[in-house]
Order: sequence, then C-alpha cells, then structure tokens
Amino acid sequence: MKKVAVPKISLPKIDFQKLAEDFKTLDPKDPGLWPLAPKIVILVGLFGGVLGAGAWFGWQAQYEELEKKQQQETTLKDEWLGKKKQAINLDAHRKQLIEIDQKFGTLLKQLPNKTEMESLLIDINQAGLGRGLQFVLFKPGAEGRRDFYAELPITLKLTGSYHDLGAFAGDIAKLSRIVTLNEIALVPMSGGTMSMDAVAKTFRYLDDSELAAAKKTQGAKKK
Repeated sequence: MKKVAVPKISLPKIDFQKLAEDFKTLDPKDPGLWPLAPKIVILVGLFGGVLGAGAWFGWQAQYEELEKKQQQETTLKDEWLGKKKQAINLDAHRKQLIEIDQKFGTLLKQLPNKTEMESLLIDINQAGLGRGLQFVLFKPGAEGRRDFYAELPITLKLTGSYHDLGAFAGDIAKLSRIVTLNEIALVPMSGGTMSMDAVAKTFRYLDDSELAAAKKTQGAKKK
C-alpha cells in the first residue's frame, strides 16, 4: 500500500513592522481607507471588548447568584446531616428522657406533701433528742414557694458534745425526706459541750390546687 504524501500548509507570516506602520498612518476620519490588517485587529479587539463587557455586566450577576445557591446548598446539606444525626439518636434521647423522668419521680417522692410536714418536723426533733442534744431553739420560718415545691427553713440552736452534734448531722442526712443543714456555726461552751446554730431546710411538693393557684397568680402578674 502506497503512502499518500500530505501537502504541507504554510501559514502566512505576519509582518509586525508593516502592521505597526499601517496603524501609524490610519486616518480616524476615514476608516474605509484603512488597510485590511488593522481593520481585522481592531474588529477582533472590539469583539473581545464586547464579550468582556457582556461577561462583566451580564454574567457577573449570574456568577453571584450561582455562588449564593452554592452556599445555600452547603447550608441545607449541613442541616440535613444534623437532622439525620438527631433521627439516628432519637431512640437514645427517648431512653434518656425516660430515665430522667424516673429519677425525677424518685426525688419527688423524697419530698413530703403538706400533711406529712408535721411528721417530718417531729423526725428532725427526735434525731436531736436521740443523740442526747438539748434544743434551745426550734423555730420553723415562713414557707417560700418555688415552681413545683415549697421550702421551709427551721432555725435551730442545740447544745451537746461535738461528737453528738456530728452524729446528729449524719442522722439528718439519712432521713427518708430531704433535709439540709445550712449556716452552721459551732461555739465552744464550758464543761466540754458545744453550741450549734444552724438553719435546717426541708422541702415539700405543691399539690394540684396549689400549683393551679400559683399558675393563676403568675398569669395575673403577666397581664
């Protein structure tokens, strides 16, 4: 099989010196007489300028809109991933809520109701007498109400040995109901005894009627 010789195509050479001389002799008042080469260069330049202006004034807004859409896409993807993680962990969150409700119910049972407060005060008094302490002062204060419970402070002043006073504090902590000792002050006395001043705080939960009255009062204050 014979090889066919492909004729070489030679591109015309551009004489840049002559082109520069042609630009120098151009008459702006009579473009019709301009040489062909300057006409082509100027037309190509004008065409490029028109494309550049169109890209700047026409496409720039589209580029900005495209960038905004890309940012929105990224934001939506992040939101979707966050919601997907929440959906995956939904069962775990529900279990945690159930555990929290159970723990809250257990703690709530440690708060006496209104009718049990008297017996709790007796338990505090008996805890001191059982350790051989002498009550100089046992004074329940004004009840302060919170969201779902009430707080009752009791001002105490007891005398006895240091060991018995410490044992009394331990007995208070072991009561089935929540009682805290606050503002404790110990003062030495004669005969090896000590005086202890403290504020015992106990709590009770509000019954349904008290909660309803509290909500009604809050609603009236807001109005």
